[in-house]
Amino acid sequence: MVKTGDRLSLGSRELIFIEAPMLHWPDSMFVYLTGDEILFSNDGFGQHYASEHMFNDRVDQHELMEECLKYYANILTPFSPMVTKKINEILSFNLPLDMICTSHGVIWRDNPVQIVEQYMRWANNYQENQITLLYDTMWASTRVMAEHIAAGIREADPSITVKIYNLAKTDKNDVITEIFKSKSILMGSPTVNNGILVAVAGLIEEVKGLKFKNKKAAAFGSYGWSGEAVKIISERLGGAGFAIVDDGLSLSWSPDEENRKKCREYGRQFVTKL
Repeated sequence: MVKTGDRLSLGSRELIFIEAPMLHWPDSMFVYLTGDEILFSNDGFGQHYASEHMFNDRVDQHELMEECLKYYANILTPFSPMVTKKINEILSFNLPLDMICTSHGVIWRDNPVQIVEQYMRWANNYQENQITLLYDTMWASTRVMAEHIAAGIREADPSITVKIYNLAKTDKNDVITEIFKSKSILMGSPTVNNGILVAVAGLIEEVKGLKFKNKKAAAFGSYGWSGEAVKIISERLGGAGFAIVDDGLSLSWSPDEENRKKCREYGRQFVTKL
């Protein structure tokens, strides 16, 4: 059985094997090629990104880093403690590094250490000055709430990046990336059959497995009959590891002007709880 530190001679060069369990499979392993100073990193430092140009210095840099961030957020987030440990272990070997070849995505040949440094940042409970509102809606009432809550947040602190996504229309991988970047989220759904809409419930279940840390959250939603959605969302987000900052905002029927003002005020107050 091959383990960390094992070597395979290739004449003037050697392959050095480095175990990397759960990055992101139990049997993951890195291999370092001496002489050429190449790290074959398996899934580490990769992307779901294909380019005929092959190398990191030949593709759009913003697009590349966005794909790297999306890959990390959606796949490696729950393994962040292991990411930090493994990178520190590799750095302790003091091996020169000229190139990182991943199992998918571009090859890092221009300053390959840059993606290693990014991983160290992302693994450290990464967040930006961002609040993301996520919702699904039936007759637009919850959408209107989201828009006015967002307006209140912007009024309270224009420096905060505020993003809004309809979960029924947005790719879940993009949504999860935005959650990863956010210091807090607001999630909304109308009450349907004493419950919440499927897109909202599904995303919460997906996010639960990613084990996000140090993020705050609250719920909002409209209702016509019973109104359980906000409580359900709050409980499930709490179970997914988010710190719930308040009881949320629940409004009956379509928000009139008075209730739209309540939404904006709720957004303003939400900022003070972060």
